[in-house]
Amino acid sequence: MIESLEIRESSPDDFASLEALYRCAFPDEDLLPLVRDLLQETGIALSLVGIIGSSLVGHAIFTTCGVADSHDTAALLGPLAVAPAWQRRGIGNALVHAGVQRMENAGIAHVFVLGDPAYYERLGFVPESHVAPPYPLPAQWRAAWQSLSLRGAAPLSSGRLSVAQPWLRPALWAP
Repeated sequence: MIESLEIRESSPDDFASLEALYRCAFPDEDLLPLVRDLLQETGIALSLVGIIGSSLVGHAIFTTCGVADSHDTAALLGPLAVAPAWQRRGIGNALVHAGVQRMENAGIAHVFVLGDPAYYERLGFVPESHVAPPYPLPAQWRAAWQSLSLRGAAPLSSGRLSVAQPWLRPALWAP
């Protein structure tokens, strides 16, 4: 990891840099409407940015969620973005670890993510087969639905993840 990386909560002043980051990190996807809506959502748990010098080089959002038929608290990680010039240097890992630690300190029991299994497995996530995402996933994405139980919480036995309004777009859950 880069020693000069500063991780802090995002502020409204960061939005122009976040727009540039997401355009570079995801040139074939327009995640900006989701990011914008999540940052305006009152139920968002955490938005972290990674700063090196005066440059915003990474961003992660953890959104508070619920799980049907459970009293456990949960969060959905995503999106996670790192500027292409700074990828493969531990910035994404650092953002996820910092966010997970803050989620655990806030009493969140589970973090869910829809992402690359090879990447998130290194961070402790495991395939999730008991808690369903808000929309059915295509077969090729099933392994990408993963979870991490925090503070000794037992894995959930069943339910459906209940997400904030910005996540209720079927296109976010399909190719």
